[in-house]
Amino acid sequence: MKMFVSASFACVLAASAVLAAQEPNPVSSALRAAMERYEKNIVGAAEIMPAGKFSTRPTPQQMTFGELVRHVTTGNTMICSWIAGAQPPPAGELPESAGKDALVGALRESFASCRSALSAADDSKLGDEVPFFGGRKVTRAATMLDLAADWGDHYSLMATELRVAGLLPPTAQRQAKAGGK
Repeated sequence: MKMFVSASFACVLAASAVLAAQEPNPVSSALRAAMERYEKNIVGAAEIMPAGKFSTRPTPQQMTFGELVRHVTTGNTMICSWIAGAQPPPAGELPESAGKDALVGALRESFASCRSALSAADDSKLGDEVPFFGGRKVTRAATMLDLAADWGDHYSLMATELRVAGLLPPTAQRQAKAGGK
């Protein structure tokens, strides 16, 4: 058994080395792949949540579902621009009174903007400093990691809010269709 595990591990390492050699920009490519998954899940969650639930909040201290959608939208626009080395477009944030359709549309547009901004990203500039929140400067790599972590965090909250509302989040829907638990 020990030999099997060692051999399996060696195969994984060899395959990883081959893939790394074939992929000149593994970090940037991984971020773009993560964006595809999170876009599907985050936009899907916003589409599933009924319009009447966009004003609900899990606890008094947390954002409403609609505020969370606005937050992701703004974050996508700003952070993806910073990663691309571009100036973020002027803030055109939706008012709190914006309805579900406007919020979901803006969310979709923010992911399209990210896709465009990240299309030329490569790993040669991961160590370069870019603007960040609070007037700080951080490396492009740190910004990329933060963006991916934010998508995971925000989707997790959206999925939880959908479950509280008695609805299945996109990932659970796909799992149910595939015969999973």
